[in-house]
Amino acid sequence: MFSSLFDAARACLDAASPDDKVALTQEYAAAFSRCELRADADAPAPQPIRMPGRPVRPKLVPSRELPQRGLGSVEGRAAFIHAIAHIELNAIDLAWDAAYRFRGMPAGFYADWVSVANDESRHFVLLRDRLREFGYDYGDFDAHNGLWEMTEKTAHDGMARMALVPRVLEARGLDVTPGMIAKLRNAGDKPTAEILELILREEVAHVAAGSHWFRWYCQRDGFEPHSTFRALLAKYAGPTLRGPFNHDARLLAGFDAEEIAALEQLSA
Repeated sequence: MFSSLFDAARACLDAASPDDKVALTQEYAAAFSRCELRADADAPAPQPIRMPGRPVRPKLVPSRELPQRGLGSVEGRAAFIHAIAHIELNAIDLAWDAAYRFRGMPAGFYADWVSVANDESRHFVLLRDRLREFGYDYGDFDAHNGLWEMTEKTAHDGMARMALVPRVLEARGLDVTPGMIAKLRNAGDKPTAEILELILREEVAHVAAGSHWFRWYCQRDGFEPHSTFRALLAKYAGPTLRGPFNHDARLLAGFDAEEIAALEQLSA
């Protein structure tokens, strides 16, 4: 057992097996809640960012190469569940990398991202168990690496990370998940719909953590939040933004009307 939160975070990032990543995440999140892991001020600098541990499968391909499948077939629903499970597994690493990479932050920053990592591990398990009920497992379909690519781009800048990973990439789930829940219910897949309803509720809080710490960075460093968010969107995320946006969920997650307007303008 580590005493350093940063060492524990690195171990979770390095774990290649999904089972190991989930087990370590939940073990270290529990240890952190018992105050057994510390974010020491004198810890050495973080290592340069690199790909986290990954299993041999799924094969990672450009997102444009992933086939489009409907939800009307068992295979189509399984592929959809696999895609969401892949996002949740990546989200474990996104949260741990935030806790590992950005040093000298308030205690609440580390508490938020350890909690997020733990939530994402639960989400992955729920989805993988559901996938297995369809006769498939994680790794049976190809996937993409888009979430981690943005993590690499923002490794140098905590403010950009908070603006772009929770508030752009992960927040996309707030926009699309309600429609997917409706489609699953129409297809008669109530169990998967209920898993997504749980994930949607908890993801609002995850995006809200990104909103909080983005504004914290802005206040600390003397940046105006609205113009800064717009500039970061234009620099890093403009071509990838797609609407429509779920205004109600995004307002709950710490966005304001001006920020949502900026998203809509850039996505157009």
